[in-house]
Amino acid sequence: MRVLGFAEAAVPEVLARQVAELEEAVWPGSAPGHDPLLAPRALLLVHADGTVLASLALLFKEVPLAGRTYRAAGLSAVVTRAALRGKGYGGRLVRAAHAELAADPAVDLALFSCDRPLAPFYEAAGFEVLPGTVLVGGTPREPLATDGPGFDKEVLAAFFTDAPDRDRAAFTGVRVPLYPGLTDRLW
Repeated sequence: MRVLGFAEAAVPEVLARQVAELEEAVWPGSAPGHDPLLAPRALLLVHADGTVLASLALLFKEVPLAGRTYRAAGLSAVVTRAALRGKGYGGRLVRAAHAELAADPAVDLALFSCDRPLAPFYEAAGFEVLPGTVLVGGTPREPLATDGPGFDKEVLAAFFTDAPDRDRAAFTGVRVPLYPGLTDRLW
């Protein structure tokens, strides 16, 4: 098996259909794909027979915070084929995403949220919980925050800058104006 990466619009049809089926099984009724303004990139863990075992999307945007503009990437739509969960495939793919982002000189940090019980899964792949941090998604006119009613989210990050301690401090315990739009409201 291998990890394949594509610009979302360039995912081969046979693989894109499988990703859509995986996502539909977990998030019924959700629209496939991501906002093109976020430069979506698909990472897929694919078996030698062409079966997609797990997939995720990487989304990118600039985030202004603490007097600086950071080039951020987020993980979105992380999913493993239901029959294969618990076998390490999702973790392998998330670790590959971490490695790809760490190697990208255009990325300062990875930043995303997850349901609180999933935080250890992402921590095992190299991301860290940012205590007290809230992502504010949506748009300034239609915000959606990770501490909103009905949410039990944890915010995670990985810092790839020359001063990760400084940048970690800037992102810890604050409200981050992510604002990825109305398609990927919290990426």
